[in-house]
Amino acid sequence: MDAGQVPPRKKLRAYIDESGQRSRSAASSDHFVMSAALFFDEQEASADKLLEDIRLATGRLPGQHLHWKNFKPDARLAAANTLGDADHNVGFLSVVVCKRHLQADPNFTEDDAYLLTFRYLLERLSWVARMNSADLDYTLAHIQRFSLAKLRAYEARIAHLPPGMCSVDWSYVPKGGSIDQPKRLKYLQLADFIASATGNAFEPDGQGTLHPEYLQAFVPRLWRHNGKLTTYGLKMHPWNGNTKAAYPWIAAL
Repeated sequence: MDAGQVPPRKKLRAYIDESGQRSRSAASSDHFVMSAALFFDEQEASADKLLEDIRLATGRLPGQHLHWKNFKPDARLAAANTLGDADHNVGFLSVVVCKRHLQADPNFTEDDAYLLTFRYLLERLSWVARMNSADLDYTLAHIQRFSLAKLRAYEARIAHLPPGMCSVDWSYVPKGGSIDQPKRLKYLQLADFIASATGNAFEPDGQGTLHPEYLQAFVPRLWRHNGKLTTYGLKMHPWNGNTKAAYPWIAAL
């Protein structure tokens, strides 16, 4: 490398999945969650080990595809505890949208809901990249009725928003994201576990039970900045007096 030449940035990889329904119908979930598992290129072996540790803790076979919805509560707790272990280098970020606390807007489509949640997550991912002088590379799990063309159009739109309307630091996001399937890209399985476990802390299961213990198990792996969690690693939207009163346990995380 020539004297004075800036070394290439390392790469921060983020894998993104969601939990809950995007729509705001009376029959839909009360919350929509989008989460990311993130690690640097050189930490890929740690992410591989985490997946195998989850399989071991839940009685799955080596290399077996993991899907949170196929796990019973005891296996889910074992998986959540494994996510919270301190011997891996995978970080987590989540955005939780409390839909019943948002003002109704008949023109706000399910794509709008998905993309706004994604924007909040992408902002925070870009901040992590900036703090580590890294280039962000991100992949979203495929969902129905959402195409790569929609993602590209949205990325282009928010990249030109005036300052203050979007806080993505684009200087650390050199290209647009991609969309893939968890069965084809194994690290999306980690994002599925984070999003689903977080969703279960807010949304009752089939027996009407909430499971905050899943989220609490891996809170130490959520990103904090200057000790703050809810602005960073666990973004709540909206986060005001009403939602703080509705979710008092969040303050203890």
